Amino acid sequence: MDTIRLGYVGCGFMAQKVHLPNFSSLPGCKVVALAEVREDLGRRVQKRFEIETCYRHHLDMAENSEIDAFAVSAHFAAQGEIAGDLLCTGRPVFMEKPMAVSVIQAEAILDAAKTPGARLMLGYMKRYDAGNELVKATLDQFRSSGEAGPIVYARAHGFCGDWICGLDTPMETSDEPMPEAATIRPAWLPDAYAGPYISYLQQYAHNVNLLRFFLDAGDRVRVRTVDLDEDGYTGIVSFDMDGVRGVLESGRLDHHRWDEHTQVYFQNGWVKTWAPPLLHKNLPAEVEIYRGGDEHSYTRPIPRDRWSWAYHREAEHFIACVRNGDPFRSSGEDTLTDVRLFEDIYRIFLEQQGVL
Repeated sequence: MDTIRLGYVGCGFMAQKVHLPNFSSLPGCKVVALAEVREDLGRRVQKRFEIETCYRHHLDMAENSEIDAFAVSAHFAAQGEIAGDLLCTGRPVFMEKPMAVSVIQAEAILDAAKTPGARLMLGYMKRYDAGNELVKATLDQFRSSGEAGPIVYARAHGFCGDWICGLDTPMETSDEPMPEAATIRPAWLPDAYAGPYISYLQQYAHNVNLLRFFLDAGDRVRVRTVDLDEDGYTGIVSFDMDGVRGVLESGRLDHHRWDEHTQVYFQNGWVKTWAPPLLHKNLPAEVEIYRGGDEHSYTRPIPRDRWSWAYHREAEHFIACVRNGDPFRSSGEDTLTDVRLFEDIYRIFLEQQGVL
């Protein structure tokens, strides 16, 4: 396929500000169809991006056999159901994280991905950040050579801040009501904690996923301790990540920039990355490498793709893999681990609160 014909579901903030502009800008991709339940909004976005066809429902779009692949961004619970429907057509699907809000939902989506021809990629854009790629290559080098000794600790810190950072991409609006959100959640989760759980999951799935990626931990991860405040959001969670103690530090910060970094400590050094605000275009993560031992040095290498945006690079990756058949770096199968871990975290938290 010289050009991948893409069908997109959703016309919300992430669709208009991030994914539709990125996919539409790729030379090997053409967005040919759009699905949006808010008819007026769908028509407005269709016109702005010069998309051939607009559907009221993703199932109608799924019947179009000329579409090569799909992409989805919708409500956190609903988008997994939509992705599952599209996977059943036997075509690749890109979707925003989180893949699912429960293990049961995730497993159903992965069952749909077993349809011949179907594959699922999750929008964990941090894995495609040029700075994080440099970190991953350095970590692999240190682990292979043994020059810095063994890994002794890893931490992800996310107090965040202003993630939009003035992004001025035009956005269409409509007076039409938002579609009713799906009520899917883990069966054991009380109604009162559904909102806090989804908020924590959708914010920090990125950080846990990135730590697993850096450490090559795969599914060999378990929750060790949970120490969250009553808000179910602020605090510390520790993991055993394939034998390495990993820590997630979470909280909120009212700040004009962005407070998120990830660090992997070796016996004689570390590799650290500072994340840019999510919607800051053309700015990859900053990297620091400390080498200890007999001589000490700090380096701040700049990635080769030094002016780049992780969201754009993940779109490039999806289209390239659809074309050439290569595996996705952030597959649905891998993401099941994140869903399991967040269920475990919140179950432990609610047991500590005396709710379960």
